[in-house]
Amino acid sequence: MTTSKPGALQVRARANHVVDHHYDDAKPGKPLYLLIPGGLVALAALAVEIFIAYQTWITGTLDSSTGIVLMLLLAPFYIGGVFLFCYGYELYDLPRALRDTAIIVFITVAAVAIIAVLFVVLGAMSGGGERRSGSSRRSSASGPSLSGGGSGGGGGGGIGGGYFPGMGPIFLGSLGGPTTTRVETREVVHEVPVEPPKPQPINCPYCGRAYVPADNQYACPNCGAATPDDLRAQSESQLNPPPS
Repeated sequence: MTTSKPGALQVRARANHVVDHHYDDAKPGKPLYLLIPGGLVALAALAVEIFIAYQTWITGTLDSSTGIVLMLLLAPFYIGGVFLFCYGYELYDLPRALRDTAIIVFITVAAVAIIAVLFVVLGAMSGGGERRSGSSRRSSASGPSLSGGGSGGGGGGGIGGGYFPGMGPIFLGSLGGPTTTRVETREVVHEVPVEPPKPQPINCPYCGRAYVPADNQYACPNCGAATPDDLRAQSESQLNPPPS
């Protein structure tokens, strides 16, 4: 008496049927030798693709083009593993195995596309928060930079205040003798060099990294973005303050 093969959606009954077929020496083939390795290869390739997508669109560690190329290279391994799994699951029924492979791959591609879109949206949201926090830090840092110019002007006034007017030449002479000794003193003004104010670091409007534009060739050392014109002008005004 022959038993009918369970349907593909009857997972528990079909799995037991596949195991019984594998250990029945009267039946041809060993489907577990295809099902188990194929399933492991498919799961490993899918896990690596999800990790690459996370590193590409969330952390930004990988470039988008590099991440897409790596995912495309892993796609044949995933499809091949799924086919081996389905071929053993369907007990060497090639049309059914191809049908199951197409269905699983289609569902996986749709799921990966949804996950990739979510990763991109979350990455854009986190990047927007960093840009807003960088703008607030930059606006708070602009106050001390302006007050620094005032302190520089005060330093110049302090140097001018060192001059004491009214100290003319002093004449000393003897009251009783014909000879008069003249001692003349002159003012000596010592100029104290004042160091120019050090440029304040700015925050990159794209990644929020703090850096000094002049020390990094006017480019962010983290993301490589060029320093905007307004921040570059602010940095150059700090390096070359207007003459007092």
